[in-house]
Amino acid sequence: MESAATLPLQNIERAIITKYRKKLWTKFTAAIRDFELIREGDRIAVAISGGKDSTMMAKLFQELYAHGHRNFELQFIAMDPGYHETNRQALLANCQQLGIPLKIFESQIFRIVDNIAADYPCYMCAKMRRGALYAQAQQLGCNKLALGHHFNDVIETTMLNMFYAGTFKTMLPKLKSANFPGMELIRPLYYVEEQAIEKFMAEYGIQALNCACRVAAERTGNQRYAVKELIAELKQKFPHVDQMIMRAARNVNLDCVLGWQQGGKKYSYLDFYEQGSCNREN
Repeated sequence: MESAATLPLQNIERAIITKYRKKLWTKFTAAIRDFELIREGDRIAVAISGGKDSTMMAKLFQELYAHGHRNFELQFIAMDPGYHETNRQALLANCQQLGIPLKIFESQIFRIVDNIAADYPCYMCAKMRRGALYAQAQQLGCNKLALGHHFNDVIETTMLNMFYAGTFKTMLPKLKSANFPGMELIRPLYYVEEQAIEKFMAEYGIQALNCACRVAAERTGNQRYAVKELIAELKQKFPHVDQMIMRAARNVNLDCVLGWQQGGKKYSYLDFYEQGSCNREN
């Protein structure tokens, strides 16, 4: 296996739309189409952490721009939240080898999070990172921020909310920002499975970064990893369980749930009992 440093870039890019067309390209473009993630005139900031998911997303966006309708603009941005120098250089080298024109900006998020949430840093770190990325994207004149959450992230988040928060709530493919007016978050890897990304990266020798956080690098025994392991166990007996969870999130029957929330207001099925369809036996 050749590495990304020695393999011609055009071979890697061609594989996205040929060999990996079904697993990567088709699912990427399907999510963009199904959820209307890109509109004419959009300026999209593609956030790159150096990990496999955001790196894959960046290459998919480049291929979309190269082979699709060029009715949008791209900016590839990365935030240095306080990386070790080796991690920062690895990020820059990867992007250079893969032909990704990266704009990198500085922050001190790792240091801040270490001071205020040292025991459980991941949630606070993710929240602060997103705010910093929104601000940078807006400064560059972008109206959308693309993040690299994939299909498995969606399924795991759905189960996390059920098991730990007692709510049926999933990760959505696009959201309007509450704190940055005019900005929208999009997740174009929504249908792309993590395994396909891992296989592509391994086959073409792309050395993506793992979590480069100096605080939490060895803290993997958290709730998300527990849910990831549970899904893997369930798939041994029910091979399509992840697809069924996704289908359930798209097929909620409000006539047959005890309660729900919408627009910050709570509703009970009793509020609509007289006109409901599930209060009558078939």
